[in-house]
Amino acid sequence: MTLREGGRARQLPSTGLDDRFERQLRDLRISVTDRCNFRCVYCMPKEIFGRDYVFLERDELLSFPEIVRLARIGTRLGVRKLRITGGEPLLRKGIEELIAELAELRTPDGARLDIALTTNASALPVKAEALKAAGLQRVTVSLDSLDEERFQAINDVRFPLARVFRGIEAAESAGLGPVKINAVLKRGVNDHEIVSLAEHFRGTGRILRFIEFMDVGASNDWKLDEVVPSAEVVRTVNEVHPLEPLGATSPGETAKRWRYRDGMGEIGVISSVTDAFCGSCTRARVSADGRLFTCLFADTGFDLRSVLRSGADDAEVAAALTGVWRARDDRYSELRAALTARGAGRERIEMSYIGG
Repeated sequence: MTLREGGRARQLPSTGLDDRFERQLRDLRISVTDRCNFRCVYCMPKEIFGRDYVFLERDELLSFPEIVRLARIGTRLGVRKLRITGGEPLLRKGIEELIAELAELRTPDGARLDIALTTNASALPVKAEALKAAGLQRVTVSLDSLDEERFQAINDVRFPLARVFRGIEAAESAGLGPVKINAVLKRGVNDHEIVSLAEHFRGTGRILRFIEFMDVGASNDWKLDEVVPSAEVVRTVNEVHPLEPLGATSPGETAKRWRYRDGMGEIGVISSVTDAFCGSCTRARVSADGRLFTCLFADTGFDLRSVLRSGADDAEVAAALTGVWRARDDRYSELRAALTARGAGRERIEMSYIGG
């Protein structure tokens, strides 16, 4: 792609972009809001995100044109997947319009981008059809328990399970499938539901993924002994419903996949604590106010919003992105033990700010 500046032709890179460990930029996860209508205890606990918490003002958020521009430039640097996150992304007014504009983007070889969205499903009954019509391909729904009392305790706003399932059904009816279900496991909270969660979604076409409780941010009071290792999850399910491993569907995939031997579907496990996948990580994250983070566990981000609003042309924005990614040497999960011991009290970015 060629741009002109002051009569001089400037080239935007159209091939893959490597970091210091030769990991290519392939996935861009964009948070569109820092707000959420849930107060999940491991993400946005009420004692921190209460009535007096100051969220971002509208003019602090990246605008839809800024997001589309950033995604378009990203495709020239190798981005092939976009995931829209939050907070709760369906709270952002006009989200369907953003999806429609992103769906018009093409890679240098003319391919469509893979566009997905992570949600708590609360607004899917009224949003699913419009999202599909706009060009969204899939949704991932966060659901940590099948016990009504426990689920409401986790979301801490007394949101009922039935409404989440109505959202899942609406997504499927609209064609936003297969729907993936993300369940964060925490020892002593919902780890006894491993089999019941697996059995509930077994044979439904919905793909359940168990996620280890992670030390993202500083508000979830993370402790290593509260992590349920993925190996334990697989062993527990396998004892009841035999499993066999499946290969990855794409490079850099975070979940390890396991198929039921009787053909009744699959589960996945995401093991960033006990089985780090830093070596194949291809993801960059953009916060709602336009900061670029090269790791989910980062403590700082690069201010892309200032670049976008400075009058910089696309080549200059691409150069900023390129510089950040090429300098990337993040591998927090691989180094967690040493960093945790050495960095007690270091500031970490909250999940609600950066997106999952």
